[in-house]
Amino acid sequence: MTAAVANHRLALVLFLVLVAGGGLAIGYLTMPGAWYAQLAKPAFTPPGWIFAPVWTVLYIMITVAGWCAWRRDRRGRPVTAWWTQFVLNFLWPPVFFSAHQIGLALAIILLLLAAILAFIVLSWREDHAAVGLFVPYAAWVAFGTARSSR
Repeated sequence: MTAAVANHRLALVLFLVLVAGGGLAIGYLTMPGAWYAQLAKPAFTPPGWIFAPVWTVLYIMITVAGWCAWRRDRRGRPVTAWWTQFVLNFLWPPVFFSAHQIGLALAIILLLLAAILAFIVLSWREDHAAVGLFVPYAAWVAFGTARSSR
């Protein structure tokens, strides 16, 4: 194995630890409690047990898409959009579940959706795999935005 291949694999592991590990840690630290349970939610809100497996899969997909973009161009616009969505993704749970700031959380999730869509648009020509990995993420966040704005 060449040094370049080893470095790319190490970068993938670091991305995975940062994204999936960080996401799961934030999810654990900001688990919905009594406050969330008493909120009026739309009828199409999924059962609570579905969120952990869905986010686990999404975090893996987000990781691979970000790693692909990073390998292609570490300072490119897709990578900037990826880091933007990453920060907003990790910001939303504490604002919503811990601080109970519904209005601010709605603004964050709208910005998050915009950053996800920007990543998709900016990656479209160069990396259809990364785009394909982000489409389910965009759909899930759009669904969450629809739930949040009701």
